[in-house]
Amino acid sequence: MGIIAWILIGLLAGIIAKMLMPGKDPGGIIVTTLIGIAGGLLGGWLGKVIFGVDSIDGFFEISTWVAAIIGSIILLAIFRLFSRATR
Repeated sequence: MGIIAWILIGLLAGIIAKMLMPGKDPGGIIVTTLIGIAGGLLGGWLGKVIFGVDSIDGFFEISTWVAAIIGSIILLAIFRLFSRATR
């Protein structure tokens, strides 16, 4: 997949992760996109390491989206923990 596809998946995965984990988060759309992109990569890596599957197949594959959303949720939770600790 190209970089534009990763940015689009990251944006949408980050937004979905925020909807699944409601609450006040510091950061706006840029932070959401960055968390989503990193979450997609993390989710794909975890899927390959833990389950031995290639979870980043293509833009329209459900496994790509599930991996990106789960990775985004993990990173959003970590982001919330660190942002609360620094306040």
